[in-house]
Formats: sequence, structure tokens, C-alpha cells
Amino acid sequence: MAELIDADATAFAANHTTPFAGPLAAAAEWTARNTAYPQMMAGLPEARLLEALIVIGGARRVLEVGTFTGVGALTMAAAMGEHGRVVTLELDEGNAEVARRHFAAHPAGDRIELLVGPALESLRGLEGPFDLAWIDAAKSEYPAYYEAIVDKLSPRGVIVADNLFRAGDTLDRASADPGTVAMRAFAARVQQDDRVDNVLLTIGDGVLLAWRRP
Repeated sequence: MAELIDADATAFAANHTTPFAGPLAAAAEWTARNTAYPQMMAGLPEARLLEALIVIGGARRVLEVGTFTGVGALTMAAAMGEHGRVVTLELDEGNAEVARRHFAAHPAGDRIELLVGPALESLRGLEGPFDLAWIDAAKSEYPAYYEAIVDKLSPRGVIVADNLFRAGDTLDRASADPGTVAMRAFAARVQQDDRVDNVLLTIGDGVLLAWRRP
């Protein structure tokens, strides 16, 4: 698929976004050099958006579905301050081990609880409320993740979900890829859910925000 966002605009935005620094930059650089799919980590625009939402909303308890190498979890943990906590869910033990190393190297790493196993099983055992939930894991499971999380939000809680565009595949009605079909179903479910309001942002690969209605 062609790039959805103009490359010059993307570059301009990246050049005017606070870069990663210190152990967070090291984690991002390690991921870029040593993983087959570095695009699976939270990109700079998405990470800084999460940070901004946490700072603005005063979030103190955050849920992440899809740890990968830990960049997103570290960004959010650092944004919350010493009393904040992140619960992050990861299926793959190899990814989890890398994330643990990155957590150990960061001053905010002790604010993160990592649970390894199928996310939906972990979600069933977690109690809310969560002030923010970041979803960036198996695309075919997004509708189920949403239903498992939405009632665990705090009154001002927000769900943030990545990869709504899937590099343009969700816009191609002929695409029958299971992840793409599930992403369309997820977007439609959120749009129709009278418990929340929502907005789909053209950031990165498409970021959807949903929050409880007053």
C-alpha cells in the first residue's frame, strides 16, 4: 500500500517531536537494530501522545496490551511519576525477557508489572479502574480486548489503540485478512458504543482514542 501520510509531513513532524533520550533511547535503538519487526514498538509520535495524555489526565494506573520490548511501557511509567503504575501484558516470553532488561536499566522500571501469557486470560484476572489503556497487540483480538477493558476504565479513563489503518489495508474493502477484518469490526464497535465518545487520529498507522461519556 502507498504511504497514507505524506513523507515530508511525517519527517517534519518527527523533527518537531521531543526525541527519546537516555535508557528509553537505548531501548528504542536496541529494538530497531535487533528485532525483525521494529515497527511493533511504540513509535515516537505514539509514545509522546501517550505521555501527553497521561500528563494531561493525571493518570496513575495504566494498562498496556502488547509489551514487545518495553518502549511504550517505559514512556508511560516515566510520565506518571513515582506513584504511577503500569500493568503490561505480553504473550511472548522472549519479548518479555528483553523488556525486563530495558525496565531494569530505567529509573522508572520498578513502576511496571509485566504479566506473561495470553492477554485475554490476563485481562480476566485484572481489576480496574485504569486511567489509560494502550492496545498494540494481536490485531485479530482488538474487538475482544476492547470489550474486556472498556468497563475497567476509570470515570475519566481513555483507551488508545494503535494500527487502525494497517498501512491502508482497512481502507481496502477487498482485503479479507483476519486482522484487517477484526480491525474494521473494532472501529465499528467503538463508533456504535453509546458508553464512549471517540476520535481516530491520522498519527502513525492510525490511533483511535475512546473515553467514557460523562
